[in-house]
Order: sequence, then structure tokens, then C-alpha cells
Amino acid sequence: MFGADVKKVNCITELLPERAYARAEFLDAYFAEHQRPVGPLHGLPISVKEHVGMKGLGLNAGFISWWEHKGEDNAHILKILWDAGCVFYARTTQPQTLMHLETSSNLYGVTVNPFNKNLTSGGSSGGEGALIGLRGSCLGIGTDIGGSIRSPAANCGLYALKPTSHRLPTDGWSATMLGQEAILPAIGPLSTSLEGLKLVMKTVLAAKPWLVEPSLIPLPWRDQDNQLVSAGKNKLKVVIRALKEVAEKLKAVDGVELVDWKPYKHDEAWEIIASLYFCDGAKEEKDAIEASGEPWRPLSDFIIKENPYVKHCSIEEVWYWTGRREAYRREYAKIWNDTGIDKSPHAKSKGLVDVILCPVGPGVAPLLNTAKYWGYTSQWNLLDYPALVFPVSKVDPKIDVADEEYKPMNPKDDFNHQLYVPESFRGAPISLQLVGRRYEDEKIYIAES
Repeated sequence: MFGADVKKVNCITELLPERAYARAEFLDAYFAEHQRPVGPLHGLPISVKEHVGMKGLGLNAGFISWWEHKGEDNAHILKILWDAGCVFYARTTQPQTLMHLETSSNLYGVTVNPFNKNLTSGGSSGGEGALIGLRGSCLGIGTDIGGSIRSPAANCGLYALKPTSHRLPTDGWSATMLGQEAILPAIGPLSTSLEGLKLVMKTVLAAKPWLVEPSLIPLPWRDQDNQLVSAGKNKLKVVIRALKEVAEKLKAVDGVELVDWKPYKHDEAWEIIASLYFCDGAKEEKDAIEASGEPWRPLSDFIIKENPYVKHCSIEEVWYWTGRREAYRREYAKIWNDTGIDKSPHAKSKGLVDVILCPVGPGVAPLLNTAKYWGYTSQWNLLDYPALVFPVSKVDPKIDVADEEYKPMNPKDDFNHQLYVPESFRGAPISLQLVGRRYEDEKIYIAES
């Protein structure tokens, strides 16, 4: 039955039974001889998004023209997980260009949601989302530059963490524009449990990956205590219900205080990040697609051809947009500093908000080819803030009725509002995310736990 489910959602690119069995036999023999595990992940099966390299295996990044590309070595993070005792057994789907909030390619087709095949599993780590959502994996590795870990986790009812950049090692993955530094991608875990996220983070950081990958920040995992949650707002009732439910529960927790968070120029944030995603005018993506003559997938068209911010930037223009990014980060930091509980002159950091509670998207998992609003996730990539996704509930058409009186704020808002027909989303997971400041990844974990 499980194999049939996996086939229906179309989430696996490659099973690795021989490697997995050989690894399991080695681990069993090691334990029998030494009476102790190899490490904290001894025997734990982990699935991996395909563009995270494995030695000798394909590394196509969703492009047909890259089909012959092979991993020269295991990615740095996979080496660490392997040394800790894990078993790699499955590689999972990713979209053409890796720049979709869905998972669709001409190599493997469309990956759909395990709760409803008419909905997307999310992207670009949608194969991981679907497989773990089916409980075909308990722990997986994905990547994120605009929501690619958080979107699949939210759509499939999982826990996931997009760390701050330069926290976990990224050497060994495949993508276009690998040298760009305007918007830094991150690698991180998706899991059936909150504890699974911490297990990966602690294990990888305990290996001191910064000694091998100098760009990383030398920052071990730090267990922390203090948290305060600030609730964000959203216009779709189904997400508002989740926010209210979580907020009500938090009000009953000693030491937690809630304040309203007012979004700051998020439309400007999208203009900045969308201008920095493809500073070469998306030349590398276009070349990779056109080299084989493969068709453009609908969401590749959307994020590149239909994106008004995609243009070839001169060096001076890159500097301009990078300056805009830094100015926006400073402005947002001031908003954060000015939003809090204790307003007294000598409070200093005592009254600062610790984490933001907010949506992961305009609603739940979108219908296929309609995931066109990135703002709830890409916002935090622009700011380079860590974000943790967690499940809250599921859509109940009797409760989560359409808001017929709602007046959309703009065409994008209207597009998403019109998509919501309650019965079409019955049973879809409703998820939220906690967002923290840079390098306070541990704080959002503690706040959720």
C-alpha cells in the first residue's frame, strides 16, 4: 500500500536499496562488536532532496540538459550525517530551476500533496514534503532560498527549519548561480517531529563544519529558555483560525506575552528580493532549459518570464539592490526593536519581541500551478531570519467557510482569495511558522517546544 501511495504522489527520484541494506548491515555489525552506536543517528533512515549531491549519483537540479551530471563527492552535510550513523535510502523530487513553490519538472512530472492529489506538495523540496507527509520518511534534508523547505512542510503538515544562512554546510549541492551572494540559500531539516529538527541541528553543528567550510559561522547549537511570541495577521479565515488557536494557547503559558506584529513594507521586500534572485537576467536558468529544448514549466514561466523584476544587472545595479537590501534590513531591525512589551527608558532588550508567529502562505496547500505568492516565506530569506514551520490543524469546510464579504487589497490578494473553495481543500494541513532574528535559530525551536 505504501509503494502505491508513493507512486501516486510521485515524490521519489531514486531508491537506494543496495546502499541502504549494506549500511544497515555495517551498523548492526558495529553495534554487535562495540556495544555502542556509531553516533546519535545510528540506523536512522534519512531521505534527501536530489540536488544535494551523493557521490556517483545524478545531480541535475531539475534540468534535462544536466541529466548526465554526477556528484563527484557526497555533500558536506551528508558526510556529517553519515558519520553520525544515518542510512540514506531515498532521493526526492525537485522542480525545474529549483525556483518553484511547487515541484514540477520534465524529468519526473508533478509531485502532488499526500492529503489531496489536486493540491501541491509545495516546493522546491516538495518530494521531501510528500514522502515525509506519507510517513515514508521520518527525517529529510531540503534547501530554501524563498520558501523551499517551509512551503512543503506547511503543505504536508510537517515540522521544518530554515536556518540562518551560513549555519549549516552547503558544499556539494547543484544549482545555477552558485557563486551569487545577494540572497543566500540555506539547507535544513524536515521531520515528522519537532525533536527531529533539533537532532539534525545538534548533530551537524557538533561536527564543527566551519573547520572544513570556512564560510560557516562557528556557532554550536545553544539550548535556551526565554521566549515571547508576537502574533501576525492574515486575511484568509482558515489561517486566521490557526493563528487564533495558537495565540489562545500561548496566553495560558506562564512567561509568554503576546503583542500584535505590524508587517513593514513587505511589498518593497518582494521588489528587492525578486530583483536580486536573477541578477544575470536568469541567463543560467534559460540556458539550462533551452540547451535540451525541454518545455518551460508553468511556474518557471511565472518566476522568470512573467516576473517584471528579472533583468540583467550591471555591477552598479547589483550594488544598488544590495544597498536596498541592507537598508531594508536596518529598517526592519528598528521595527523589531520598537515592538515590544516594556517601553520604559531603561528596559533595553528586556521588552524585545523574541519570535514572530505568522502564516507560511496565503492559505493552505494551493491547487496545482497556482503557488504564485512567495511573500510569506521569501520575506524572511531577504532578512536572513530563521523560520520554523509547525502543523496546527486541518481544513474543515464546516468551520473554514469562504469569506464572501472580504474585499481584496490588490489583484494578487484577489487571485488567492478566489482560489479558496472550502470543499476543495478538505483535510489539507493548516500550518504556521515562527520567525526569529539572525542566528537565533535555537530561540524559535524553544518557543515552539
